[in-house]
Amino acid sequence: MASLNDIRSTFLNYFERQGHEIVSSSPLVPRNDPTLMFVNSGMVQFKNLFTGVERRDYVRATTAQKCVRAGGKHNDLDNVGYTARHHTFFEMLGNFSFGDYFKSDAIPFAWELVTREFGIDPKRLYTTVYHTDDEAFEIWKKVGVPEDRIIRIATSDNFWQMGPTGPCGPCTEIFYDHGPEVWGGPPGSPEEDGDRFIEIWNVVFMQNEQFEDGSMKALDMQSIDTGMGLERIGALLQGKHDNYDTDLMRSLIEASANATSVDPDGPGKMHHRVIADHLRSTSFLIADGVMPSNDGRGYVLRRIMRRAMRHAHLLGAADPLMHRLVPSLVRQMGTAYPELNRAQALIEETLQSEETRFKQTLERGLRLLDDELGGLPEGAALPGQTAFKLYDTYGFPLDLTQDALREKGRGVDVEGFDAAMAEQKARARAAWSGSGEAADGAVWFDIAEAHGATDFLGYDTETAEGQILALVRDGAQVDALSSGETGWVVLNQTPFYAEAGGQVGDTGWLRRLENEDEGATVRDTQKMGGGRVTAHHVTVDRGNLSVGDALGLEVDHARRGAIRANHSATHLLHEALRQALGDHVAQRGSLNAPDRLRFDFSHSKALSAEEIAKVEQEVNAFIRQNSAVTTRIMTPDDARAIGAQALFGEKYGEEVRVVSMGVQHGSGKGADGQTWSIELCGGTHVAQTGDIGTFALTSETASSAGVRRIEAVTGQAALDLLRSRDAALGRIEALLKAGGDGAVDRVAALLDERRKMESEISSLRRELAMAGGGGQVAGGETREIGGVRFLAQVLSGVTGKDLPPLIDEHKARLGSGAVLLIADTGGKAAVAAGVTEDVVGTVSAVDLVKAAVAELGGKGGGGRPDMAQGGGKDASNAEAAIKAAEAVMGG
Repeated sequence: MASLNDIRSTFLNYFERQGHEIVSSSPLVPRNDPTLMFVNSGMVQFKNLFTGVERRDYVRATTAQKCVRAGGKHNDLDNVGYTARHHTFFEMLGNFSFGDYFKSDAIPFAWELVTREFGIDPKRLYTTVYHTDDEAFEIWKKVGVPEDRIIRIATSDNFWQMGPTGPCGPCTEIFYDHGPEVWGGPPGSPEEDGDRFIEIWNVVFMQNEQFEDGSMKALDMQSIDTGMGLERIGALLQGKHDNYDTDLMRSLIEASANATSVDPDGPGKMHHRVIADHLRSTSFLIADGVMPSNDGRGYVLRRIMRRAMRHAHLLGAADPLMHRLVPSLVRQMGTAYPELNRAQALIEETLQSEETRFKQTLERGLRLLDDELGGLPEGAALPGQTAFKLYDTYGFPLDLTQDALREKGRGVDVEGFDAAMAEQKARARAAWSGSGEAADGAVWFDIAEAHGATDFLGYDTETAEGQILALVRDGAQVDALSSGETGWVVLNQTPFYAEAGGQVGDTGWLRRLENEDEGATVRDTQKMGGGRVTAHHVTVDRGNLSVGDALGLEVDHARRGAIRANHSATHLLHEALRQALGDHVAQRGSLNAPDRLRFDFSHSKALSAEEIAKVEQEVNAFIRQNSAVTTRIMTPDDARAIGAQALFGEKYGEEVRVVSMGVQHGSGKGADGQTWSIELCGGTHVAQTGDIGTFALTSETASSAGVRRIEAVTGQAALDLLRSRDAALGRIEALLKAGGDGAVDRVAALLDERRKMESEISSLRRELAMAGGGGQVAGGETREIGGVRFLAQVLSGVTGKDLPPLIDEHKARLGSGAVLLIADTGGKAAVAAGVTEDVVGTVSAVDLVKAAVAELGGKGGGGRPDMAQGGGKDASNAEAAIKAAEAVMGG
């Protein structure tokens, strides 16, 4: 029996032999279709190829595309576990032609694959065509299908459209007849909903373009889009009538049965099926970067997880179950999808954390549900207010409550639930309006309530497509922004990082998909609406932006790369400081910009040159290590338990991103005893520490009392800095005619020589001044004022530093008395006064200086009663300054 892995390989290898490029599955989060919550078919990643917006180096492709249908308009969640063929996660096999081959090749490819490669009996196969597609009808006859088994379908079931306008075309399908023992009729018959005839293949002939007036014309590039569900064809080839009986699904069901000790085919059969299906969807979503949250895609993931966890509870699982099943999934699908192997630890940790928390509330919620049901008449629906309480208090989504009641034959008053939800939103808006937020805060609240949180794609990509949900200009919502106008753009999803946690907001470009010459420049990105809405501050370059437009989104890659490097470097720097200075070091603020990083930390004194060198060396050592930078989602308590560093004063929610980097064997750090840096952080980071390039510290200063600040650069900026320093050193060596240590010795000798010369010059100035030279311009004679000898002198050719020793020499010559010296330093004045010890009680040097400084255009002055100094702006008033001092002497 061929396994599902074998069937997948057979399909891809067949089309590779037919000249098709095997293209890896795209992530489940669509980056090129803003209308979809998750990828739900194989053609999604090729949409822009079909429309001609994009070109690649191949015109034929084949894929095994992972798909999820559990949110938005494609939602199979409620049926999973109860039917044979519904899944939240499935694989779609497909082959595609982008303007290369068409019907005459696509139909024979399909027939040969199904009948020869898979060996399905042609007599059990029926085909359908759109009722006007005579060409497809004739091709099916030509490959050998009898006319009575080619069914014309006149409905939209056999006509595909991308939307109300745009590419479209007829379909053709292959159905398998399970035989008369199964109830049902062929497609197009009244009994077509039965299980006898099952569709196994669909081919879309993308041949027309539809316009708003309903008219069509042939596309210049006619293309092929096919789809075959792996689970469905697998069940057929393995002789099963139920997708959950295939080898892959059965292995996951048995893993659930073994973990719970509950018979896989007994009364708990449906619970095992739900767990097996949801294990796949949750694991693949986490592997593709979706994390549980209360909004958007993360909320859908959480709903799927909690639905599976409730079914595990019903099987009697006392401890978290889902994470223990991940190894079974990786064994089954890790070869075809290596992202499962890479993310296995993250998947297990996320599932365990979510289930641990949910189990704490599940039993209380179910008790409340049972209590409420006990007071209701038999068969009555659960009141909407109660269902809302389960949602609001216990985190039970409405569909989880409905799923629980479905087993009891009851429903929910959905209208009452919606009314309770609307009432809560009204209260929240009223509270927001009175919270003292900015004047336009209500606008952002309205946007957040109307559209929910913006899905952030920027951890995994810097390009995507998004749809405009709202535009804001001058604090009000508008329908459009015109060329030259500035405003804010809100999208349903974005790769742009909004400023937070010290990391600056992204810049980049928004471009119309149909005309890249039209669009806007993103100047900044900020969080609005209580942090739920990402707002892009833009200037429209050309054309208009209107609500509802689909845009191509591109972050400034070079700028983001520099920011990432700086942000990751701050994590390494933080730990290097803790290692060098002690565990008291804690982050007190940071800036991660494209041109530099700034890191404030608690420490009471300046770092020594040796400490700075050690920190810089340590950071660069871990950069060269080139270890992987990993991210996990944990509760704050669990994160702190493994040693994660948190930002002082920051408020954290129920879950946090934990970023780890660097490996130091035997360090005793982290959960594994090896991780160098572990921090709570929501920012973007490099994939490997080596991506930082180089770290160069530029300054270490005081920021505030007990807080030091380091500034540094990384990557190209660090190289530029080092080159600049090296060039400056080269010029110095050339001037000194010495290199290396010789240059250092030469500079030391020159500085020593300069100090000696300055000392000699200062001594000569003093000697000249004391000898009556020095360019005295006033005073110089000793006179007695108030019984105290007083010498006042105005000097030129000396500096303020020369005055104190001159004062001491004059005091020594006087023996008893007071001295006032004013130095003319190029128009400004330096003042010094001295008083011998025997007259300090009569005259204060401070009073003399203050009196003189006031006349010289200065303020204050100070020192000791026996020696004081000051300065002024205008030395031309020296005579008035001396007279003011004399007035002080006269008392």
